[in-house]
Amino acid sequence: MLADACTKQNARTGALLARTLDGVKHLLISDLTAETTPAGFPAELIPAALACLDSGRCRNEPDAQEQDWFLQPLTPPPRLLIVGAVHIAQHLALLARMTGFSPVVIDPRTALATPERFPGFVLGETLLTEWPDEALEELGVDTMTAIVTLTHDAKLDDPTLEVALRSPAFYIGALGSRKTQASRVERLREVGFSEQEISRIHGPVGLAIGAIGAEEIALSILAQIVAVRRKAALADTPGW
Repeated sequence: MLADACTKQNARTGALLARTLDGVKHLLISDLTAETTPAGFPAELIPAALACLDSGRCRNEPDAQEQDWFLQPLTPPPRLLIVGAVHIAQHLALLARMTGFSPVVIDPRTALATPERFPGFVLGETLLTEWPDEALEELGVDTMTAIVTLTHDAKLDDPTLEVALRSPAFYIGALGSRKTQASRVERLREVGFSEQEISRIHGPVGLAIGAIGAEEIALSILAQIVAVRRKAALADTPGW
C-alpha cells in the first residue's frame, strides 16, 4: 500500500488513505468522486473524504455505525508554473518554495532563464527554456497547479493562457495593468473563450496590498494564490 501511495504522489495523482481507528480496515482510495463509493468505504463519508482531499488536511470522521475513521489525503504538493524569468519571478519562485509549493520557471529567452538568476533551479527540470504553452502541455496541468504569466509579451502570455484556461488549474494569474488585461481579454474572446472561462484569470494579478517593487509584488501574487487555494474571501481583491 505504501508503494502504491508513493507511486500515485510521484505521478501527481491524488489519493486518500482511510483507516479505522481500531486498525481493522486500511484503504487506499484513488479517483474518488461524489458518485462513487469504493468497496469497504462508508458512503456517508464521501463528502468528508472529498473535503479532506480538497483542503489537504487530515480529519477524523465517524460512520453511521459510529466507527471512527482517520482520513489522510495523499496529494501532490501544489505546483506553481511561472511563465517569464523576470525579476518578479526570482522572488516569487523563492517565496513559493518557502511556502511548500513546487515552482517551475518557464521562459524561452535563455538570457533570462539561467541557473545563475535562479539558484537551486535545474535546467530541463525546474527551469525550462521551451515555449510556455508547449511546456505546460508536456508537464500536464492538474487541480493542484497554479499558473502565473509575467512576461508582458502577448506572444508568450496569450498561448500560455489559452492552455491554462482549458486546464483544471486551480489558479490562473496574469501580470499587467487594467488596460493590458482589457486588451488580453479581448484577444481571448476573439479566439473563442467565453466570459465565464476568461473570468478565471486573475488580472491584474495579486492582492491589493499596496505592493511596491518586485519583492512585494511577488508577495502579493503568492498571497492571492494561497487565498484562492484556501478559498479565502479576500482572494477576489485584485491589484497590488
